[in-house]
Formats: sequence, structure tokens, C-alpha cells
Amino acid sequence: MRAVWYEETGPAEAVLRLGEMADPQPGPGEVRVRLHASGVNPSDVKSRSGVRGPIAFPRVIPHSDGAGEIDAVGEGVVTSRIGTRVWVWNAAYRRPFGTCAQFVCLPEVQAVALPQGTSFTAGACLGIPASTACHAVFADGDVTGQTVLVTGGAGAVGHYAIQLARWGGARVIATVSGPEKAAAAEAAGAHAVINYRAGDAAAAILAANAGKPVDRVVEVEFGGNLAVTSAVISEGGVIAAYGSMSDAEPKLPFYPLMFRHATLRMLLVYLLSARERAATIARLTAALDEGALQHAIAATFDLADSAQAHAAVESGRLIGNAVITID
Repeated sequence: MRAVWYEETGPAEAVLRLGEMADPQPGPGEVRVRLHASGVNPSDVKSRSGVRGPIAFPRVIPHSDGAGEIDAVGEGVVTSRIGTRVWVWNAAYRRPFGTCAQFVCLPEVQAVALPQGTSFTAGACLGIPASTACHAVFADGDVTGQTVLVTGGAGAVGHYAIQLARWGGARVIATVSGPEKAAAAEAAGAHAVINYRAGDAAAAILAANAGKPVDRVVEVEFGGNLAVTSAVISEGGVIAAYGSMSDAEPKLPFYPLMFRHATLRMLLVYLLSARERAATIARLTAALDEGALQHAIAATFDLADSAQAHAAVESGRLIGNAVITID
């Protein structure tokens, strides 16, 4: 099979290699997926660059997200799964070979049926961006009648969080950093969009919610936004955080949050429990079946251009997801 791999961490152009590898064969309980698309996420480029530590295996095929068709199954897997369109999750998490290749073998539970109306390119965005958004929005219960604040509303996760929260019956307020991103958040369905660089963001958020605090926050930048989120969270509210790059060790305003009876939820989509994963998959499948999700594909790349895809994600300039298409 054609595959892209690296054997040492470093800059994408220096360490990513395109070449031929033996086609993998599924083991017991596994399926083999003939991939048509591979999602490129920030976690993938951080692992390749070495930011997250030394390389874990002698050779790594990157990317945890992808979509394609099951073309072979291992012992114990029903043959009726062959030919099924699927999206995959955690393909490269604690495993050497991910989705940046023509084939991937993985436990059958990690290959989820992809609705016929959803493209493979969109399916390659479901494992990390959409699943993170879904868990952040719904992990603490339904959101019907609540107000959900989505920070970074134009990001890959934020884009899905806006749509899922609205699908779940919430009023959605999103924060962004400029007009282009504001347009993306509005297109996703946010009821109100706040440019956090223009004035008092906390006051603007409260004003957008008729002076009332918000019930939940889907938080892309926990430390950097803590002064704002702690000022706008309601009594009994939830801050669900999946990132804190600008301030990795923030000083926590304990008493202001305690007197709001607030819940802080730190989430890492790779570590969802079996119950959490099943709930997330069920919700995403329902939303897809109902046509409730748009997919923001900012750029697509050929397998041979994987280094450029990594560079595009690292640049931080994409508004949406980067996906590699595989023939």
C-alpha cells in the first residue's frame, strides 16, 4: 500500500516520507478499512513535531481520523461488515499505524457506520473535531432551553459545537477573533457572535443573552479565557475545556467558581469511556441522519502532499478542517 510515515520527529517536510508498505492484514476482532480520506488534526502535527514527546514506535503512520470502506475482516468479525462505509477513531492513538495510508487495520468497534448522505471527506472529521464537540456539549446532559457559549466558534471543534448545541435545542453564543471567523460561526448557526478582541467580551456575552449568565461553555482556551468564562457562567453551570495552549497552568479563581457551584470538565476525546463513546457516536449518527451537520473542509490535499497539509494545520490560518484524500 501507499503510505506516509515518519521514523523521527521534526518538521513535516524533513521527516514525512511517502512510500510503499505491505498491505496490513486484520487480526482477530479487527477490520481492515480501505481509506478514502484522512483527517489532519492539531494533535497529529504536535505528535509528529515532537511537542508531545519522543516518537513512540520505530515507524509511525500519522492521523487518528479517517473514512473509507471495510474490505476485509479478521477472525470473530462477521463478514457482512465487508463493504460497509465507515469512519474511524483513535487509529493512531497509542498505535503505530494511523490513517495516512491506503489501508488501516483496527478493532472493529473503532470503525463506525457512515451514513450514506455523508461523504468520506466529512467522515474524516468525525473522530476528533466532531466527537470532541459532541462530548463537550452533551456530557453533562441535554441542553434544551439552555444557553451554550462556544469559544473559538470558527474552529474545527467550535464549528461542530455550535451546530450540535443548536440541534440539541440550545441558544448558542460564539466568540471569534475577527469578521471572517464571525461569518463562519454565523453560518454554523450561532444565535449571537462576539468578537472577543473588540471591547469587554464578558459584558458582550451577557448582553447577547439578555443579561443572563450562560449555562455551559465549550472552551478551546481554558486559561486564556478564564477571566471571561468565570464572569459569565451561571449557577450550576459547566465549563467543558478541551484546550489551554496560551496558559497551560492558569491560576484558578476558586471562590468565584465555587460560589457559582460551577463544574469544570477537562476532556480528552481519546480517553472517552465505552459508555461515553457510545453516547457520542449515537448522537453524531442521529445528527448526521437528520442532516443537522455542515462540514467545514478548509482544504484538501493529496497523499503525496501530506507535509503541506501538516504545515497548513500548524499555520493556524485554516478556518475548518484539513483532509487528505486517498485514491
